[in-house]
Amino acid sequence: MSALRHDDGLCRCNWCGTDPLYVAYHDEEWGVPEYDAQALFEKLLLDGFQAGLSWITILRKRDNFRRAFDGFDAAKMARYTPAKCAALMQDAGIVRNRLKIEASVSNAQACLAIPDFSAYLWNFVDGRPVQNRIRSMSEIPAKTPLAEKVSKDLQRRGFRFVGPTIVYAFMQACGLVNDHLVDCHRHEAVKHAAKG
Repeated sequence: MSALRHDDGLCRCNWCGTDPLYVAYHDEEWGVPEYDAQALFEKLLLDGFQAGLSWITILRKRDNFRRAFDGFDAAKMARYTPAKCAALMQDAGIVRNRLKIEASVSNAQACLAIPDFSAYLWNFVDGRPVQNRIRSMSEIPAKTPLAEKVSKDLQRRGFRFVGPTIVYAFMQACGLVNDHLVDCHRHEAVKHAAKG
């Protein structure tokens, strides 16, 4: 299925549907190359929390996650105690999954052990987004050999909830890979948003 033409006349990847929040996310964030380490860490964790859920569920709770997890400040999160994790389990504004909450703490610790988290991630694509030319949603893979490589390296470093499917969704969202359909109005804009 190719991009869907919306009432505003723009063609978009059809996964975003017509929900205004989802459309805004598609138009303003998804696929735009992200170089800020804290923003990358946030997105990686949120993709982990999404496992088994829809992204729109996470998107609707994102502000609550940011509040609950100290703005995804890895230095603060790395010091979370069992009592803090227990308090997070009582927070109805986030996804209350004990394993995912505990993983967010160990993931923060693993992130801090990498001197430059952004450079580390972008090195997997030699600093330049992979520019795919996908014409149909059916062509988009759930994972790729590159995502498997990144996933294995993250796991080796102690990260959890970073399987290759989660990692590929993360790479798409953060613009390491441009998977906007070629007839989507964002494909070329995202392509030209890359550094250098």
